[in-house]
Amino acid sequence: MSKFTLDAQKMAYTDIGQGPVIVFGHAYLWSREMWAPQVEVLSKKYRCIVPDFWAHGDSDLAPKSMNSLVDYAKHLVALMDHLNIEQFSIVGMELGGMWGTEVVSFVPHRVKSLVMMDTFVGLEPEVAHNKYFSLLDMVESSQMFSDSTIESFLALFFASEHQAAELVAQFGSGLASLRGERAIETARIGRMIFGRRDQIEDIEMFALPVLIAVGEKNVPRPVLESYLMHDCITGSEFVQVQSAGHISNLEQPEFVSKMLDDFFTKLYQ
Repeated sequence: MSKFTLDAQKMAYTDIGQGPVIVFGHAYLWSREMWAPQVEVLSKKYRCIVPDFWAHGDSDLAPKSMNSLVDYAKHLVALMDHLNIEQFSIVGMELGGMWGTEVVSFVPHRVKSLVMMDTFVGLEPEVAHNKYFSLLDMVESSQMFSDSTIESFLALFFASEHQAAELVAQFGSGLASLRGERAIETARIGRMIFGRRDQIEDIEMFALPVLIAVGEKNVPRPVLESYLMHDCITGSEFVQVQSAGHISNLEQPEFVSKMLDDFFTKLYQ
């Protein structure tokens, strides 16, 4: 693990492998460790950069100046500049896909390709928006993730608690450990995510290879949303991950690792 300092805050990241660069973005409330199965495969042929989003994993709280995912996209580009990386691909899961598209809009000439997994970059639907903000209000007021709040997030993230029992336990214990300032900052980040700007018109202008993938049983990011983005981006590829919910790369790790390997093999062959 390495750390990059920006505005006096340290961003943790993993840098492993050699070759064309792939930057991985993890989901909200997770960390860079969620990409371990895919990085194990892809780092044999590519240089994999895997940052922890602010207030996640081993990264510090976000700089006070960060107020949106647009700001984070600039932070990610600053990390690439720090590493002297000019061109890179992005694989973004949920939150990672949201800031990944912001990076493409910000520096389109530097992003070689984009993989958007279990994400949606339009406005959050009103009913979901209100539900998420209500949960975040509870986290902020109590300065922790209560049992009921954790149960709400578990119900959203996983297609089947029985099928993903180990993941459910791991994720739940991670949320339970968030306390005080860390919990408050996690809620602040959540508002940036669920109150994000609408990028639908932006992605219609994308002219790079794009792969859109989604778990067939994804609850918070239903398949229809991914179809909509697929229709917006000319030439994009679409894959539905069978027997997977919102965290498809961990529910079906071998399938997703092969899917990504095939995508990048075509890109760099």
